[in-house]
Amino acid sequence: MSERVLPFDQALKEVLSQARSPVGARGVGVEELLAGAGRVLAAAVVADRDQPPFDRATRDGYAVRAGDVGQGLRVVGSVRAGESWPGGALAEGEAIEIMTGAPVPAGADAVVMVEHTALVEGTLRVEAGRSLTVGENVVPRGAETLAGKVVLPAGRVLGAAEISVAASCGLAKVSVFARPTVAIVATGDELVELDEPMEAWQIRNSNSYALAALVEAAGGDGKRLAIARDTLGELRAQVAEGREADLLLLSGGVSMGKYDLVEQVLREFRAEFFFTGALIQPGKPIVFGRLPSGKGWTFFFGLPGNPVSTQVCFALFVAPMLSALAGRTEIAPVFVEARLEEDVKGGAKVTRFLPAELSGGWDGVEVRVVGWQGSGDVVANARGNGYVVLPAGVEHFPVGQTVRVLLR
Repeated sequence: MSERVLPFDQALKEVLSQARSPVGARGVGVEELLAGAGRVLAAAVVADRDQPPFDRATRDGYAVRAGDVGQGLRVVGSVRAGESWPGGALAEGEAIEIMTGAPVPAGADAVVMVEHTALVEGTLRVEAGRSLTVGENVVPRGAETLAGKVVLPAGRVLGAAEISVAASCGLAKVSVFARPTVAIVATGDELVELDEPMEAWQIRNSNSYALAALVEAAGGDGKRLAIARDTLGELRAQVAEGREADLLLLSGGVSMGKYDLVEQVLREFRAEFFFTGALIQPGKPIVFGRLPSGKGWTFFFGLPGNPVSTQVCFALFVAPMLSALAGRTEIAPVFVEARLEEDVKGGAKVTRFLPAELSGGWDGVEVRVVGWQGSGDVVANARGNGYVVLPAGVEHFPVGQTVRVLLR
């Protein structure tokens, strides 16, 4: 197999292209509205009526005819939210007390705020010099949406705002995509599980836990398989089981060492490789492709074993693929811009992603690189909330320079 190591932008483009291609049927189910939180809509939500369904007052005050505010007005009644005005259309020189959210009575074309009025011996007067325009403090019927219009397209994640919209349309249940299944295999003779005794030269299997948490946050259903030791037999067994999931993640075993056997085993399963590395740091040895499976094809990522490398590669490449498998339409990784709080040395021949801490407020966002000891430093990684992106070939990044930051 020929090696195919791509620059970062080309590697990301390859992943996004595959993710946006037909990736096989995903199950669809109907869930109670709140049970659908965090899931992806499989069917659009359509407004069942105009919203608002009536001309709605946006302030406490008086419903009036805008042209009448220069004269004393006779208050003929009141209406509050949840009521409709029982009388006839508002006539010239009349006003109706109204509460926020109430339907504006026929004949009225504006609402004057109560703090701009005074009742003097039973007559309502608007404070001197204040004018009122037609439509002021009124949201017209259908201004938000019209009956039959799509208010939430398929592919949207159901967050609190989306659940509010669905509830306002009367949906007690929603049609959502099934959460994609993700098999997670950590490889290496040096790994032990959390409840096992360990020697000084061994490390705990933290990667599979981190990946399971990342998968859950990205809308998938992660399944941690047993550790695959550095033997062809164990790797074959785990790949055979893992390829029946919607996505297979292997951590470790993708570098050039004597016992890095992942690519060899994947080739035995007739894997198609889209790339066998990316010009990034950390994460250069990442492998991406697909395997024949009972579902037709199962995409896989071979991730570097160092934990920061694993998490950077997940944010850059795995999350977009997982988002597509979950049914999302917006799948690209999210970058923001921020100003460097300090000078940063460059000069690398690859695109670097350094753990960093974003901060800031109204005057802009700033970022500083977290001091770290390389791609195995999970403690430093946890101190950050993103990764500063340092393009290849740039020798120096001065304080105050605007840089991109990968959110995680």
